[in-house]
Amino acid sequence: MSEAPAKITAMGTWDVGHFDNDTAADFSGRLDDAAEAERETVIRTALTSTIESDEYLDSYEACHAVASAALIAAQLPGGTPVTTAYGPKEPLPVFSDDLKALAAQALDRVVAPESELAELWDETEYGPQWRQSVADLKAVLLT
Repeated sequence: MSEAPAKITAMGTWDVGHFDNDTAADFSGRLDDAAEAERETVIRTALTSTIESDEYLDSYEACHAVASAALIAAQLPGGTPVTTAYGPKEPLPVFSDDLKALAAQALDRVVAPESELAELWDETEYGPQWRQSVADLKAVLLT
């Protein structure tokens, strides 16, 4: 991708990838710091807090949900492995099946009205590309 527009740079984002932002990279570090047995709980909490948010969804929460969904999808047929240096470095468990549906619901909330992350992306020329990447991720989760 060419040089990111100022708005993307302002949100600590350098590309449209699910881990191409400071918040997702920090979330990966949080997963790495968690005990191995607690990593699924960290993912589940990120997804449920996004789904249960009935107010304006902060971009911070939305980035956690997208990163969580990407990690779940990576374990599924058709999913893309998370190979970026900004993803978790420690091993992740095989996630429970119910997380697929939670991740899909969370992604719906991320792209819905009243979502800061969606609004920020929509203000850039890369908004359609970002929305497509989220839709592709959701498609893997629903297969």
